[in-house]
Amino acid sequence: MIDKTFAEHFAADWIESWNAHDLDRILAHYTDDFEMSSPCIITVAGEQSGTLRGKEAVLAYWVLALDLIPNLRIELVATLIGVNSITLYYNSVRGAAAEVFFFNPDGKIARAYAYYLKGK
Repeated sequence: MIDKTFAEHFAADWIESWNAHDLDRILAHYTDDFEMSSPCIITVAGEQSGTLRGKEAVLAYWVLALDLIPNLRIELVATLIGVNSITLYYNSVRGAAAEVFFFNPDGKIARAYAYYLKGK
């Protein structure tokens, strides 16, 4: 089970890493073979399944995404704790979003799912 201290530390570091556009620091939170699903993967990366696997594939997608949104800034609204998972609810340049992170026993993200307001 994830505790409040871990969740708060993760949320703060993840948000700070994205606001600094520090992809190496962001990727340090993930396993090498993690899986990321997002509707933006379809539009930005052209992957019709909406899912990418592994750091290399997701890094390439995030580089493209940051090129499209160079002013990306995230403001945390809430950190929600689940069983071996954390959901970050936040506001960004495109509005409200949420990401659900599923952690392995070593505290690294194995799977992540992103959600956005429809049409954003």
